Amino acid sequence: MNKLSALITELCPNGVEYVPLWSVTIWDKRFNSVDRIKQPTAITYPYLLAADLFAMQQENGDVFLLSTGEQTGWTTEEIAGKYLCTGEVVTMPWGKTRPVADCAKYYRGKFVTADNRIMTSNNTSVLDNKYLYYWFISVGKVVDTFYRGSGIQHPDMAKVLDLQIPLPPLEVQREIVRILDTFTELTAELTAELTAELTAELTARQKQYEYYRDMLLSFGENGGGGETGNNINFFLVAEIADTNIGLATTVTKYKANQGVLLIHNSDIQENEIVLKQHEYITEAFAEKNHKKRLQENDVITVHTGDVGTSAVISKEYAGAIGFTTITSRIRNPQKVLPEYFCHYLNSHRCKAEIASMTISDRSNLNQNCFEKLRIPIPPIDEQRRIVTILDHFSTLCTDLSSGLPAEIEARQKQYEYYRDNLLSFTPAD
Repeated sequence: MNKLSALITELCPNGVEYVPLWSVTIWDKRFNSVDRIKQPTAITYPYLLAADLFAMQQENGDVFLLSTGEQTGWTTEEIAGKYLCTGEVVTMPWGKTRPVADCAKYYRGKFVTADNRIMTSNNTSVLDNKYLYYWFISVGKVVDTFYRGSGIQHPDMAKVLDLQIPLPPLEVQREIVRILDTFTELTAELTAELTAELTAELTARQKQYEYYRDMLLSFGENGGGGETGNNINFFLVAEIADTNIGLATTVTKYKANQGVLLIHNSDIQENEIVLKQHEYITEAFAEKNHKKRLQENDVITVHTGDVGTSAVISKEYAGAIGFTTITSRIRNPQKVLPEYFCHYLNSHRCKAEIASMTISDRSNLNQNCFEKLRIPIPPIDEQRRIVTILDHFSTLCTDLSSGLPAEIEARQKQYEYYRDNLLSFTPAD
């Protein structure tokens, strides 16, 4: 029998009492929706808006910035000024944009707070504050259902304060805190180790992929339309594809909550589209610019920024419009595979040639220069072989990259399962 089980057997032979949260905590304000008898007193903490809170941030401060989200930081007592607080507290966000369990915090010491709702034990010989924190995040999914409103949501505090908290003897609470502190630390260490390991592996695979790609796509030095180097014909982009620049005019007044997707230069990664923002324009405005709408198998290329980086448009993004991007539409896919063309544009050799064409120091690729790029075009069967190999390498990198979040999520679920079991008790008779 472990120590915790022994303590529960010894100290809680008849089960554990559950009490309403309001009966064992003090909050930072009295809530209008809560009966005054449940809140005879409050401890007020001055708070700041998030932007003002992080404007205080200093690298070497010893005052914690108690935000309402995942972001954290530090400041100094001098900068904190009248907003400096001290104590041992547990917080929940007043305005919630993420799950409560991700945003609730425990802190002991000097702090400055954003607009949190702050609770603390009204008697630490009965309720340990760290135990209160672990219990609160264990019921985070229940607390999430108490938030209401459109946009930023706010909680029904009457329901929060009526939650039933298990109240075992203090020795049991502290043993649970010790176990969960240790488990939390180990989970963080393992996650950090796993992240470092997989990141190193991903970097190695990426380098391997790039090396093999550049080797496969090195054909000789001859240029010019139709000239041959190592039995490979070189063609200008203008000879194999029709190109255009995406929308290059202001679209502010044509933006909409839904409609036709805009793909920005920053959304284009090597061989894939990764949307950093979801921006739309009206269907009517898109139709006025229908010649710029993307089709499946078009190759879209960064025009401004990481110039030359390219991806093939999948069925998912067909109909979208690029914003100041370069689009290439292969005239004869039986002679030139769009996927092969894309892989070549992403090669180091081609990127170096593109970089030499950029306008001044703005990393801006001129369409006319782009059309003069020399592209080696091997026989179609060789193109297919190259694409198959490089797609396989790319998949290995993608699988590893997606595997990391999945593994971290699995560890988090393991932790939550263990925590929730530790905080589940047989109710007292």
